[in-house]
Amino acid sequence: MSKVILIVTDSMGVGALPDAADYGDLGANTFGHILERKNLNIPNLKRLGIGNIDGVQWKDLACPSPMGAFGKMAEVSKGKDTITGHWEIAGIYTEIPFKTYPDGFPKSFIEKFEQAIGVGVLGNYPTSGTEVIEKLGPEHEATGKPIVYTSADSVFQIAANTDVIPLPRLYEICETARKLLVGDVACGRVIARPYIIRDGKRVRTADRKDYAVSPPEETVLDKIKSAGKRVYAVGKISDIFNGKGVTDAVHTESNMDGVDKTIEAIKMDFDGFIFTNLVDFDSKYGHRRDPIGYGQCIEEFDARLPEIMEALGQDDVLMICADHGNDPVHSGYDHTREYVPILVYGQKVKAGTDLGVRRTFADVGATAADILGAEAPAIGESFKAMIF
Repeated sequence: MSKVILIVTDSMGVGALPDAADYGDLGANTFGHILERKNLNIPNLKRLGIGNIDGVQWKDLACPSPMGAFGKMAEVSKGKDTITGHWEIAGIYTEIPFKTYPDGFPKSFIEKFEQAIGVGVLGNYPTSGTEVIEKLGPEHEATGKPIVYTSADSVFQIAANTDVIPLPRLYEICETARKLLVGDVACGRVIARPYIIRDGKRVRTADRKDYAVSPPEETVLDKIKSAGKRVYAVGKISDIFNGKGVTDAVHTESNMDGVDKTIEAIKMDFDGFIFTNLVDFDSKYGHRRDPIGYGQCIEEFDARLPEIMEALGQDDVLMICADHGNDPVHSGYDHTREYVPILVYGQKVKAGTDLGVRRTFADVGATAADILGAEAPAIGESFKAMIF
């Protein structure tokens, strides 16, 4: 039995792409800027070769004899958001970026949405999710009006205290928004952002739910599923692909819960693809511009890597990458246009292989399909021959 396990360390970029200035991200470097502010204890990522990646600025992390293959990947799609990054990993090129709403959503849509859900809304502007629930939470809790907001991504986020709007009702409201956000007000994702009050503080819960548009064509998930293999989605992966190509899905409460559930899946008896997203890097530390917390999060993941690697079967392959950057010292609070790392490990993977600079994130999906004997996705070049 063989599996490919792909773990997306959400937003862990490794330096600005050549076109970063076009996105307002000149000089962005998520991993590098964290290192400038925190001496990271990451012996396992070091052994996998993260310090050996071409052009990186942390050569003190270079390993004389890396135990895995290593490199970095560019994004060819237009954008720097979750859907664009994950879809490219899975073999889709996005030529036209998802529409964003820097001035909030049009009044005509908001009125239509309010009529559909039977209540007015608060907010409707770009902001940080943690800041907006502090600012508008008291009014929301007094009136029952949900809080809506956006960001530099193509998202319509709906926040609510679940003591005011119960979780099932919040999900219904999000489903209504998803149906309405088409045509001239098309939007990549609607996101439910429930929160509670704990010890006098407003705290977001793990019951976030994403409502994404469906991929416009088959992805590597579909290809692997069509080859008779299981596609096991961990975290928000199933939401990102709107369930397409997924055979099994489990949601997670945190990065560590995601690691636990990934290890559980590795130990199951099946051939196929385990696709995991670990979102805490991005949601808890990147957007909140917390480089120290982000660094600690990387260290926590690094400490779990031996468990992941020990769980692998002799024919299994582990790949680690990211979907975009989110430099925690960059201006604003949104994603950054960056290269992402690619680290590969397995008992049969050729140690010390330099994968160089890959032209597209899609090389990961193409390689997964190649290893599992599935049809190749629309874009991407497999590096299977380099690692075996």
